Amino acid sequence: MKTITGNDLIALGYAPKKWFAEALEYINKNQLDENQMKEYLEQFKSPEPISLLENPAEFIINIRAEDESENDNVEKVINTMNVLMKTPTLIGGAIMPDACPTGPEGHIPVGGVVVAKNAIHPGFHSADICCSVMLTDFGKVNPKDVLDAAHSITYFGYGGRPRGEQMPMSQELMDAFRENLFLNDENLISIARSHMGTQGDGNHFLFVGISKNTGNTMLVTHHGSRAPGAKLYDKGMKVANRFRMELSPETLKENAWIPFETEEGQQYWEALQLIRKWTKENHESIHNATLDKLNIEKLNRYWNEHNFVFRDGDLFYHAKGATPLDDKFLPDITGPRLIPLNMAEPVLIVQGTTNDRNLGFAPHGAGRNFSRSFHKKSLAHKTIEEVFAEETQGLDIRFFTNEIDISELPSAYKSAKNVRAQIEEYGLCEVLDEVMPYGCIMAGDVGKNAPWKKKKKKYFVKR
Repeated sequence: MKTITGNDLIALGYAPKKWFAEALEYINKNQLDENQMKEYLEQFKSPEPISLLENPAEFIINIRAEDESENDNVEKVINTMNVLMKTPTLIGGAIMPDACPTGPEGHIPVGGVVVAKNAIHPGFHSADICCSVMLTDFGKVNPKDVLDAAHSITYFGYGGRPRGEQMPMSQELMDAFRENLFLNDENLISIARSHMGTQGDGNHFLFVGISKNTGNTMLVTHHGSRAPGAKLYDKGMKVANRFRMELSPETLKENAWIPFETEEGQQYWEALQLIRKWTKENHESIHNATLDKLNIEKLNRYWNEHNFVFRDGDLFYHAKGATPLDDKFLPDITGPRLIPLNMAEPVLIVQGTTNDRNLGFAPHGAGRNFSRSFHKKSLAHKTIEEVFAEETQGLDIRFFTNEIDISELPSAYKSAKNVRAQIEEYGLCEVLDEVMPYGCIMAGDVGKNAPWKKKKKKYFVKR
């Protein structure tokens, strides 16, 4: 009897897959005839491609343009959601008052929440997995002392900390990485170790302020999972696109998904939880080192991510810049949630529950109406120093690179007043307290005079 080869299976219309070897061994060992072989191969037939939804799944709009400058932004956010919500896994969604587009139509916007059934979409959490905020209550301590101590400890910019300045990653977490399909990568683990205690660049910050309710000094940090998370995202997108090509080629590449019931889906979900633990540990390393520097004990601490995937049974809530309110989304909930606005505005401490408008989420900040480059061009008639002086008056604002980044100054963001008004108008959450700004540290313009490019570090400080 003729030996069946891979070419015979390809001639029958099957694309080369991992199962070829197993199938060929079975067919030849059992000497299946043509009819028996075709019957046996039925199990390996690819399912019919899943089409895009004919009409977008319903989503709730919790945003409106407050003035002419916001019309274009709101229109683009709604348009991109209309395309996005045709993705076949999606059953619902919402957009928040701080929403802004992140790319071509069909990409999830910042301030967007979408609900997928039995599917995880890496593109919906993007490379900055678990971007999050942590607050520590330092009690009645001089805010300048806290900011100075934190400034001597934190680290902004590309890459990890230099050797000799690294903060330890727990052995338990390293061991867990090694047991996961996506994270069992010694290069990734090495990067995770060097990036512990770092904050990156962009809109990430270290903020010190005073509680409006108690008068206590509070430290708030904002950053995500750094390079370890970015590497997981890259791996997740490759796996998701492999499934997309087989299951739903019509789906946009950026909206590809990993079916949760598969081994890859289970392992990716577990990898997300481990990256979440790494990010929390990263925040804690900076906060704890600052407490140690001042030789004091924390009074309180809580945190929440606002760029992550949250599970409720077979539903996966993808929040691209949205604050989870419902306790079911957070396995280690210790307090209320945090919504930062900009360096000159208070960090809001909020609480809330799921209602018919929010899907269990609130905004994550102030968002943007315009791109960074457009904003810089709009201020070209002033010097950088003039803009800085006008927008940070009375605050202790520092840039780690010694270079002002005007794309992170208050005017680069939506009106905090308008965002707060729409939070109240749409009944999204309740404000419990406000951390009134004293000062903050951000990376600054990392393309210029970065301290890691110099032998001696200097910082831009406005006091």
